[in-house]
Amino acid sequence: MTLKTTPLHAAHQRADARLVDFAGWEMPLHYGSQIDEHHAVRTGAGVFDVSHMQVVDVSGAQAQALLRRLLANDVAKLRAPGRALYSCMLNADGGVVDDLIVYFRGDEGYRMVVNAATAESDIAHMRAVARGLDASVEPRPELALLAVQGPEAVAKVAPLLPGRLRTAGELRPFHAVWGEEWMAARTGYTGEDGFEIMLPAERAEAFWDDLLRSGTRPIGLGARDTLRLEAGMNLYGTDMDESTTPLVSNLGWTVAWEPPERDFIGRAALERQRAEGVPAQLVGLVLDGRGVLRGGTRIETPAGDGTVTSGSFAPTLGVSIALARIPAASDARELTAHLRGRTMPVRRVKPPFVRHGKSLLD
Repeated sequence: MTLKTTPLHAAHQRADARLVDFAGWEMPLHYGSQIDEHHAVRTGAGVFDVSHMQVVDVSGAQAQALLRRLLANDVAKLRAPGRALYSCMLNADGGVVDDLIVYFRGDEGYRMVVNAATAESDIAHMRAVARGLDASVEPRPELALLAVQGPEAVAKVAPLLPGRLRTAGELRPFHAVWGEEWMAARTGYTGEDGFEIMLPAERAEAFWDDLLRSGTRPIGLGARDTLRLEAGMNLYGTDMDESTTPLVSNLGWTVAWEPPERDFIGRAALERQRAEGVPAQLVGLVLDGRGVLRGGTRIETPAGDGTVTSGSFAPTLGVSIALARIPAASDARELTAHLRGRTMPVRRVKPPFVRHGKSLLD
């Protein structure tokens, strides 16, 4: 199978990136040291090529009605152009089809960013639900997507943006500004300050080179994963998928129950689960001893067994951390991990583990 590539593929090759297959795309895992890249984002600024993710524009007189049906969160909350929200898109059983961010662009409609592995099925699903409505669902493959994250991101990026986008650094989180076919949003996936920037694919390499000259470091998917795990952020396909609902994935806050008459897809199933009692919960774990928690690790609790969904060594903390789905009835703080025939004590904590480069552990 021929892997797809982003507009920055040649730049990654020049930087001696280790390229791997990720959801059918040849993407950089790291550029030499995943640990160094992780620390660069926590202490300075790093740029990620996330152009494998799909930008999708939703427009038309009934664009809002379509998204209020498709998403568990409610885009009617987005009253001012430039506002954004995070949401899950569900199936009829309440399972998570995908998680995504939606930006309100006023008269231009809405812009969404969906995951690479689910992009094709997401678009087909959205178009099926849009049948009969005055709403269009249009992927924007001509746009590249870069994420610049870290405490120095604003200082390094804002002067490089065109025109009015230079004001992006003054925006609050989950706000965006656009113009000249560019869009800069104050969103990210690392727990740090920064931007996600959409721009014409043909201009991506020049902008990437400008970022590197500014002292921004290229960062691969390996550090992206440890950064998002420290920030307590779910990964689609790992911490939630079509077999799990937001209520068992620590994402109940993304479900807009009001107004009660809004009949989003999956609502009835979520209401049943809430009424019957949510069977599981997604929690944070810390292993203070030697070893690394990995996906699939069995977690023993007084209320029954659970499973690590995401786990890794956390470079900022110097210990192993994880997200784990355990029985909802378990409220014990001290649990047991089964690691390669050994049992190790782990302590339960509330994610995130790190915010703005600082440990949130006790």
